[in-house]
Amino acid sequence: MIFQRALRREMASTAGASFTVLFSICVTWTLIAVLGKAAGGKVASSDVIALIVFATLNYLPTILILTSFISVLMVVTRSYRDSEMVVWFASGMSLTRWIYPVLTFGLPLVLITGMLSFVATPWAKQKSSEYVERFEKREDLQKISPGQFKESASANRIFFVEGVAGKTAVVQNVFVNTVDEKGTAVIVAREGIVNTGPKGERYLVLKNGRRYQGTPGQSDFQTMEFESYSMRVTSPNQELDTGRDTDAIPTMQLLGDESNGARAELLWRVASPLTCLILILLAIPLGFVNPRAGSSANLIIALLIFFSYNNFVKLLEASVRQGKTVFTLAWWPLHLVALLVVIGLFAWRLYLNHPYHPLALMQSFKRSRNAGKKAVSQ
Repeated sequence: MIFQRALRREMASTAGASFTVLFSICVTWTLIAVLGKAAGGKVASSDVIALIVFATLNYLPTILILTSFISVLMVVTRSYRDSEMVVWFASGMSLTRWIYPVLTFGLPLVLITGMLSFVATPWAKQKSSEYVERFEKREDLQKISPGQFKESASANRIFFVEGVAGKTAVVQNVFVNTVDEKGTAVIVAREGIVNTGPKGERYLVLKNGRRYQGTPGQSDFQTMEFESYSMRVTSPNQELDTGRDTDAIPTMQLLGDESNGARAELLWRVASPLTCLILILLAIPLGFVNPRAGSSANLIIALLIFFSYNNFVKLLEASVRQGKTVFTLAWWPLHLVALLVVIGLFAWRLYLNHPYHPLALMQSFKRSRNAGKKAVSQ
């Protein structure tokens, strides 16, 4: 049907524009956050692009849900605003005839949202955690960027190097400030290199430098020159943690986990495609607008509905995670209520001219009250 093809084409065009805007905002926000972590020394600068990709994958289900909802809503609203729906209803066509073309457009987005929620997002969170954890387990000197002060993993030592000799472990013009039970010690050296001990421990060997211990001007202040000075920079045989957060566990493993955290994470993953499907259907009756009025109110209401729906899902997730609600009784009631709201809105629009419609009954009550007032005044 020509109408259905034109409708799908318009929704696809609107979805492309909406997705581009939302995706650009998401990438910009993620870029700022990841660059801030890289500048603060929390992640490696070489991992910035990978971490941005992983973080963007985490946001994609939410972006697709909002994109599909806004796209259908804007197309329906435009049809009302341009009086196309007046012609549609005058031709004897029902609002339910919009369901098929809308589902034809929206079901692929629902499937993509489900794939992202069940497969891509856990993988992205797992890889992101591995990148961050791998950087945290690196040796202190490997985290240092020339010209920047950097705190050690044990938080009792601050490093500063003026330069790094290529890709090796050799650093030049080293400054180290150490705080221990003996007080504060400052070490400066012309050169330093990382050596590995017999048991795998790492040592920083400083050459041609000085060491200052204590407070200048006090009797315990000491200073000495050295040709070689060694200090441990990491513990031996550091391993990556084997434990993972529930949001990074693959879905198939999550199904076999009966813990509250696993059930809560499964509820969140199931909710994404269901939310996308229900909001697409909700956009059809929600898109009504008076042709003489503006259409911005519908978009504001749509955003409020989206964020409210999302927050209710998070409340249920938190309730399951805390053991207050059983998973089997928590994952479906919210979506059932939302589906009933969709059916109720369709009924409201379909039977708008029915004599027993609430609006018709209200108008009849007003007319009878006004007639009574006129009779009393006469």
